[in-house]
Amino acid sequence: MPQNRWSAKRERQYEHIKGSLKDQGKSEDLAEEIAARTVNKERAQHGEAREASRTSIEDISASRRGGLRSHSGAAGRTYEQLYEQARKHGLKGRSKMSKADLE
Repeated sequence: MPQNRWSAKRERQYEHIKGSLKDQGKSEDLAEEIAARTVNKERAQHGEAREASRTSIEDISASRRGGLRSHSGAAGRTYEQLYEQARKHGLKGRSKMSKADLE
């Protein structure tokens, strides 16, 4: 269990997601990372986390999203996700860029 603040429900959710990812052939480390991110996002959306990013709260739930927003999925990352990455890297003129420009 990576987080001490997780409830028993979140721990079960984490183990389930991690197990599913390992069954799909993902490495142990990658499965743990994806599972932890998914559980933390669910916690943020349900008001269980002390801090939460805007995209975590406003985005659709991880269970509903499925693989739509995965890096290898058809739609790829959202405009908001690309914009946040550009902001973190200090990219100038990002507010005028389209999704294609940000990619």
